[in-house]
Amino acid sequence: MMRPTSKNPCKLPPATVIEGKWHGQKYILLKELGEGANGVVYLTRYGNQKAALKISNDGFTITSEVNVLKSFAKARGTALGPSLLDVDDWKSPEGLVSFYVMEFIEGPGFDEFIAGKGAEWVEVLFLQLLTDLDLLHQNGWVFGDLKPENLIIAGPPSRIRCVDVGGTTMAGRAIKEYTEFFDRGYWGMGSRKAEPSYDLFAASMVFISTAYPNRFNKSEGGMKQLQGAIRLKRQLVKYEPVLVKALKGDYLTAKEMREDFLKIGRGAQEGKGEKFNQIKPHTGTNPSQPLQSRQQIRAKTRMVSPNVHHKHGGGKETILIVSAMAILYIVYVVVQLI
Repeated sequence: MMRPTSKNPCKLPPATVIEGKWHGQKYILLKELGEGANGVVYLTRYGNQKAALKISNDGFTITSEVNVLKSFAKARGTALGPSLLDVDDWKSPEGLVSFYVMEFIEGPGFDEFIAGKGAEWVEVLFLQLLTDLDLLHQNGWVFGDLKPENLIIAGPPSRIRCVDVGGTTMAGRAIKEYTEFFDRGYWGMGSRKAEPSYDLFAASMVFISTAYPNRFNKSEGGMKQLQGAIRLKRQLVKYEPVLVKALKGDYLTAKEMREDFLKIGRGAQEGKGEKFNQIKPHTGTNPSQPLQSRQQIRAKTRMVSPNVHHKHGGGKETILIVSAMAILYIVYVVVQLI
């Protein structure tokens, strides 16, 4: 067994073998995936499978996050978080520490996926995200630290998933973890109380960030700056009513926000259809002209047509007569000469 690289029992080198005290499952650490304030996440192998293992010397953190993952499992239809595989303790050289093992979700990050597939995917993924957030909220949890870095697109079929539930907080409590750009408290737009509106503010900022890959710095903050940022980007302006409402905290549920988002999308499609339907094929007559008037025109056309053909026939007869007279005249001249 490898010893930790520091006094922190959670910082471990590759090839460390972690054996669960209660379940006896062995995990070989392959590499570190990420480190947070409450623990470290590793890519691990057990048998022929890969998984993600989070270890922490804070038992409360492990218990809380395990409860979140269990809640995800109870929310039928949601794929927001990873599946929980195991929960146990490890007797490390520094003492007993807790860990849990979860599904290892492979795929590009949110920003990377959009950059590769195109901006048209933003709306699809955003609708998926709102669906999953609604189910999470119904189960009494708020995601908290919602940002592109915590979102991965698995598949096929392409599906938005979360890789870090460390910021997920029970509704009604104070948000545990947040990132300033996506935090409404940072922008002076509300408290850090764990409630659906907190997540919906962050979701709106995720949507806005797709038009600002390098994001933007806070100046005066508040709605004035955020709404100004929306109006500077054509791909955001269409959804301004929904984004502004979410930024203000006026949505009670993610479902409401999703329905408004869909209405705008459908409205844009219907608008294109109406515009197309206004283009009438050319028929040679005025479509707004009364039917009787159009029928009279057709009748007049049928009456005029025979006369037109008659004129063409009379022209041919005239040419024949002139030609015959010319021939007779030439014959007469020749006879006189003889």
